[in-house]
Order: sequence, then C-alpha cells, then structure tokens
Amino acid sequence: MKNKLIEICKKAKKASNQIIDNKIKNKVLLKFAQLVNKNKFKILSNNKKDVFNAKKKGLKNNMIERLELNEKKIEDIVSSIKQISRMKDPVNVILKKWKRPNGLKMRRVTVPLGVIGVIYESRPNVTSDISCLCFKSGNCVILKGGSEAYYSNKLISDLFREALKFYNVNINYVQFIKHKSRKIVQLMLSNTKDYIDVIIPRGGKGLVKTVQDYSKIPVIGHLEGVCHTYVDEHANLKMAEKIVVNAKMRNTSICGATETLLIHEKVLKKYAHSILKNLEKKNCIIYADKKIRNIYKGRTKSANLSDWSKEYLSAEIAVKSVKNLDEAINHINTYGTMHTDAIITKDKRKANLFMKKVKSSIAIHNSSTQFADGGEFGFGGEVGISTNKLPPRGPVGLAQLVTYKYEVYGSGQIRD
Repeated sequence: MKNKLIEICKKAKKASNQIIDNKIKNKVLLKFAQLVNKNKFKILSNNKKDVFNAKKKGLKNNMIERLELNEKKIEDIVSSIKQISRMKDPVNVILKKWKRPNGLKMRRVTVPLGVIGVIYESRPNVTSDISCLCFKSGNCVILKGGSEAYYSNKLISDLFREALKFYNVNINYVQFIKHKSRKIVQLMLSNTKDYIDVIIPRGGKGLVKTVQDYSKIPVIGHLEGVCHTYVDEHANLKMAEKIVVNAKMRNTSICGATETLLIHEKVLKKYAHSILKNLEKKNCIIYADKKIRNIYKGRTKSANLSDWSKEYLSAEIAVKSVKNLDEAINHINTYGTMHTDAIITKDKRKANLFMKKVKSSIAIHNSSTQFADGGEFGFGGEVGISTNKLPPRGPVGLAQLVTYKYEVYGSGQIRD
C-alpha cells in the first residue's frame, strides 16, 4: 500500500512540472463539463450504489444528504465547472513590481502551490470542485475520498482524466486513490512530505482532527463550524426572522449553518417569540438559556455549557440572551471556531465594531451565515473553508491556491 501511494505521489510531482497554457486549461474544463453532462445517468447510477451501501452501514442522515446526488446537483456541478473555466488564471500574476536604486528590477509573481492532497468525506461534488480548482490554479491533486462515496468519486475523477488525456495533458494532474482502507490516510500524513506540499481535509470533526494532529505536511482547513448569529437590540425584526431561519435551516448539515443564536436581552420579549416560533415550525430543536425559557413558552430544552460550543449539523440550535454587543462578541470569541459569525442590526457603528472585533475568518452584517461558501463569494467553488490565522482564511478558491515568488532582473549588478 505504501509503495503504491509513493508511486502516485511521484507521478503527481512529475506532472506538476508541466506548465499548461490557460487556453488549454479552459478547454480541458469545458471537456470535463461535457463529459459529466453526457454521463450524468451513469454518475447517478454509481451514486445510488454508494447511497445503498452507506445506508446499509448505518451512515447518519446528514452524511447521506451530503452523499446523495440528483439531476439538479449534477447540473450544479456542470455549471460550477463552466464558471471556473471563465475565471482569470491565478498563475503568473504580477502582484507588485518595483525598481531599486542600483537598477535591479523586482517583482512578486504568483505560482502554484505544487501537489495538493485532499482528504474528504461524503460529497461527490467535492471531487469535481477540487479537481477543477486545483487544475486551473496549476496544482496537481491527489484525492482521497471517503469509502462511502467510492463509486461516485471514482467515475467523476476518471472523467476528468479523460478530459486531460483528450488535450494531451498529463492525466496525473488528477489522481484518485482507489484504496478504501483508512490506513492510507495515515500513510499520506506521515510518509509523503517529500511529494505533497499541502493537505486539505474536508469532513467531520474526527477526520479533520486526525489530519491536524498527525500531518507532517502543512494543513489548510477547519476543525468545526460553530457559527453564530447575533440579533442586536436595533435589528429589524422581519429581517431577523428571515435571516435566522435561513442561517439555521436552509441546509443544516453544512459548516456555515448557524449553531448558536444570540439575542440582546432588551428585545427578548419583542423578538424571541416570533424568531423561535419560526424555527419551531421548521421542526428545529431549541436549547435555550433560563431567561429565554421564561419568556418563550414554545417547545424548548434547557441549554447547558456544552451547547455553546456544539456543532449540531442538524435541526438543532442553542439560543442565549446577552446584555450587550460586547458580551455577544466575547461569547463568539470564546466558544466560536473562527469560521463565520453574523450580526443583525440597523446600527452601523455597532455593526462596524462587530466586524472588527470578532476573530472569525468571515464576519457578516445583516445576512445569513450560509453564504460562507466559495461559490457564493464568486470564487467558482472552494476546496474548503480555512479558519487558520495565517493565510489563506475563509473560502479557499482559485486565488487562494497559489503562493508567490520574487523574480529579480539585473544587468550585471554585484553587491558591495
């Protein structure tokens, strides 16, 4: 197993030496989109096999939701591929240039990261998104998908390799690891630092923690998405109702879903009932603090300390009253995971303070936390969300999959 993995890595390293013109990149991507569309029923058939096996193994419902494809999701995959093809090539962009007094001309220029290893669970669309983003940004990618999506992932990656081959590009720009054993993950993390430049984990807490704890390779990713929405005393009630329901319930299984709702104590009587009633109508389980339970007479459960740091990834939400903006910010910075946090308020001064003081990689004013997504940011997709303090942060799309180098042009200068 180790020898086969090293062989895959060597092939990726070799492929990364091939510099590909942007026109060829775009042709490959459009060919891939065509192949996905042409083979959509075959992809759906493979996906049904994955879903059947996953249910048989007792996979959780939220994981099944992530795994399952339909015609609309296939259309979205094709649309995303085409969008990425239309985006500007992020490689060889001059970020800055200047001239020194001694005549040396200097410039900072973007270059690919190299070989990216991606370890992910459930979502077959990730295979497409990541392959496209890595290829467009000049990076080779080694894909280790979860065994629950094996047949879907393998076919999608095979179609990408077919598109590469059609335009005489090294097919090892995209490689899918066929071994289902979890041991392969440990081998990737501990034995491939001479070949893989960056590891990106996408999946549940267990997977991401394993990667972060054991990887000898730099990691881009986040452990959990404990996201907050704070309803300020100066919030518009109708807006707050709409945003909170969307932030929690649009898709409860994504990392950008709001997990904790904070409400200013001055508007509890006025706002809590209508906001929480709307959540209850959507069959959301509410864990509330004592103040809120005294005011809201709908169905709630008593919140405890562990609820403030819980990522539910389901129709459940923790709700807490706060005395003021500072308490809300302090709560978020204490219990949050630097993912995505939002404030709903008409007070621009408070909004600005919130945006500056929360430690989140994404701070939002008067909108849903579910916009924490590379596609929604106009990145054409994402390989994941990064909560690292060092760059990249937030959605990692094309522009975040490059680094830079300095190019220095002289005319015979020597240093004194």
